[in-house]
Amino acid sequence: MNSLNSRALRSSLLGTIALAALLFIPAGTFDYWQGWLFMLVFVGASASITAYLAIHDPKLLERRMNAGPRAEKEPTQKIVIFIALTGFVAMLVFPALDHRFGWSPVPAYISLAGDAFIIVSFLAFFVVLKANTYAASTIQIAEGQQVISTGPYALVRHPMYAGALPLLAGIPLALGAWWGLLMLVFVMPVLVWRLLDEEKFLRKNLAGYADYCEKVPYRLLPFIW
Repeated sequence: MNSLNSRALRSSLLGTIALAALLFIPAGTFDYWQGWLFMLVFVGASASITAYLAIHDPKLLERRMNAGPRAEKEPTQKIVIFIALTGFVAMLVFPALDHRFGWSPVPAYISLAGDAFIIVSFLAFFVVLKANTYAASTIQIAEGQQVISTGPYALVRHPMYAGALPLLAGIPLALGAWWGLLMLVFVMPVLVWRLLDEEKFLRKNLAGYADYCEKVPYRLLPFIW
């Protein structure tokens, strides 16, 4: 096993442990089927994409693994990613607390629908990564990078963020908490901030991106914005 694959495996294992801790410690129990099913869906989908990239596009896998506030080069994005990670943690912990104290339970079929939303998101991520080998986790320009305008990029300028929308809505529902949807109020502005700052960077540093913006007017949702 090469070093990149070893790093990917280690990161996946540590991420799974952290995910379990963020769910089951606040829940105060392992008797939380929504948490177990969410982990199966989330970890399984994430691992599937990682395995695909390890085989078919290891350079993209390396770009995707170079993530987090310290990996960002732009000072503003260090702040954005820190806030985004904090929001993601809150989206896990709050529903687990909701389960523990019974604040706003959802029917089982709603939790299953939430898991379906998560699967849809990961399918969207896969399509985006297939279309764009430069889709790094950080805002950067790789050597030889070109504007991608085909596939999902012909519909919206930020299909990766668009694909994240079902995930953000699906997490609290999958974990069984209506009130968890309130986290969207805090997470969505951060996503928009990230998106707009990324566009500003790409217009300045990626040849042809400004022209692409003229051809594809919608950033996140076709015919809306």
